[in-house]
Amino acid sequence: MTARGRGTEQDAVVLIAGRSWDGLSDRPSGHTEVVVRNGRITQVGPAVDRAGAEVVELGDRMLLPGLIDCHIHTTVDPGRLLRAFVSDGSAAIALRALPVLGDLLHRGFTTIRDLATFAAEPVTLYLRDAIARGHIVGPRMIVAPYLISARGAHGDASTLLASHFNREIGALADGADEITRRVRENIRAGSDWIKFGATGGFATPADDPTQTTYTQEEMNALVATAHDLGIPCTPHAYGDEGVSRAVTAGVRSIEHGNLASASTLARMAERGVFLVPTQFMVLDALDHLDDDSYWEGKDPAERVKFTRHADPLRRSADNVAASDVRIAFGTDAGMFPHADNWREFPALVKTGISTVRALRAATSVAADLLDRPDLGRLRPGATADLIALPADPFDDITAVAGIDFVMQNGAVHRTPPPDVTG
Repeated sequence: MTARGRGTEQDAVVLIAGRSWDGLSDRPSGHTEVVVRNGRITQVGPAVDRAGAEVVELGDRMLLPGLIDCHIHTTVDPGRLLRAFVSDGSAAIALRALPVLGDLLHRGFTTIRDLATFAAEPVTLYLRDAIARGHIVGPRMIVAPYLISARGAHGDASTLLASHFNREIGALADGADEITRRVRENIRAGSDWIKFGATGGFATPADDPTQTTYTQEEMNALVATAHDLGIPCTPHAYGDEGVSRAVTAGVRSIEHGNLASASTLARMAERGVFLVPTQFMVLDALDHLDDDSYWEGKDPAERVKFTRHADPLRRSADNVAASDVRIAFGTDAGMFPHADNWREFPALVKTGISTVRALRAATSVAADLLDRPDLGRLRPGATADLIALPADPFDDITAVAGIDFVMQNGAVHRTPPPDVTG
C-alpha cells in the first residue's frame, strides 16, 4: 500500500479514466478527467486543464466515489464475538482493529460508520480520532461507541459470566432516567451517533429478534435526549413492532429491519427514515441452514432462530426491494469476516434491488444518511474520495470486489500494478 501527500495548488492531481459514475446517475459516463486539489475535486469533465498537474492514467477503468459502509464493527473478531466482552482488554481489541481498518481502505471503503465495540473503553472513538489526525491509516470513521440496551436484552452480555460474579457487561439502561443518563454519557465521550437495542437478535442466545425490548416511552426519551444535543439515533431492530416504535420515536435510520412489514417500510419512506438492511448476513445464514459445517462454533440457538424465521425474513427482503425506503449500505461486518463486506452488494441485488440502487446505497444515499453531502459523489466541491476498478459493476455487481485504485482526501492509498495500468 502506498500513500502520497495531499495535492496543493502547485501540485494538483489529474485522474484520467475510460469510464466514470458520479454516485447519482442512472448509468455511467464515458471518458472522464478529474482535477483534485487540497483534498477536493475541483473539476470533472471529458477534458480538463492538466497544466502543472501530476497525471494518473487509469486506462479503461471505471472511476466512482469512495464506498461507505454504514454498519460495521471494526473491533469485533468474528471468531470470538461475545467472548471478547470478558476475555480481552481494550488495548488488545484496538490493536487487532488496525489491520482491519487498513484493509477496508485498501478495498475502497473510504468512510465507515462503526456501530458499537465490545471493549470496556470506547476504543472506536480513539481509533476515529487517530485516523483523523493521520496517526493510523483507515477509513474515515463515524462512531456510536456502544449499544445502549435494556437489561436481559440484545446488548446485555452479563450472562457470559456466572451469576455469582454479580457483574453487568454492556451499556445497560432501563427506564427514562437511566436511559437519559446513558445517552448523555455517550455524547460526553464524543459519540457521533447513538445506537440502542430496540429488539432482540439472532447471535445472542437469551433473546429473540421479534421481542421488543424498550417501551415506546423509553425510546422516546432516548431519541429526544440525543436530539436535544444534536446527535442522531439508530436502533438495532429486527421485529416489526420494534422498528415501528423506533420510527415513532424519531430515529434517523433502522439497522437490519429484516422482519419489518410492508406497511412499516412505507411509513419509514414517508418519514424519510433510512434502512440499513444488512442482507448478506441474513441471506448467507438462510442459504446454509442445512450445512452443519457453517454453524460450527456458533451458538445452536442462532441456527434455531434463523430456521424459525426463515420465511418471514425472505418475505421482508422482497418487501424492502419493492418499497420506496431509502436504502443505505451497511453490512454488520465483524459478525462475519470484514473482508467479505463487499458481498452485501450482490446480496442486495439478489433480493431484487436494482444495481444502481445498490451502488447509490454505498455512495450518495449513505452520505445523505450521514449528513455528509461532500461524500459519495463525483462532482466539483466534493471530498476527493475516489476509487477505480477494471470491470463494470453495472454489468456484474461482483466487480466491486476488484477495486485496485483508492484515493482518500486526495491522497492515493492504492494504485494498480504497473503492468496493467492503461
